[in-house]
Amino acid sequence: KCVKLVVQNRQAKVEVVPSAAAMIIRALKEPARDRKKVKHVKHNGNITIDDIIRIARQMRSRSMAKALVGTVKEVLGTAQSIGCTIDKLTPHTVIEKINEGEIEIPEE
Repeated sequence: KCVKLVVQNRQAKVEVVPSAAAMIIRALKEPARDRKKVKHVKHNGNITIDDIIRIARQMRSRSMAKALVGTVKEVLGTAQSIGCTIDKLTPHTVIEKINEGEIEIPEE
């Protein structure tokens, strides 16, 4: 999890912002696990490309990518490391289809 600290008029405001991995696991609707007890958990669920785009829109302000397509690819890379699939395809295959133009990603 990421912590966002905003200081304005000598007042500190702290927000806990979930990471991309936490958002993907939440979209998979899997129960939360204690990572200290269970190591190297692979999540073998399936989510839609619309869920990935929704997560990318939430991550957009924190992303270094120039366009939403780049942010979607960042989220797909995170999904690859988690071990889930997108519309029954591996995240790497989905990235290739985006590069070839088979899957359309909206501008913003």
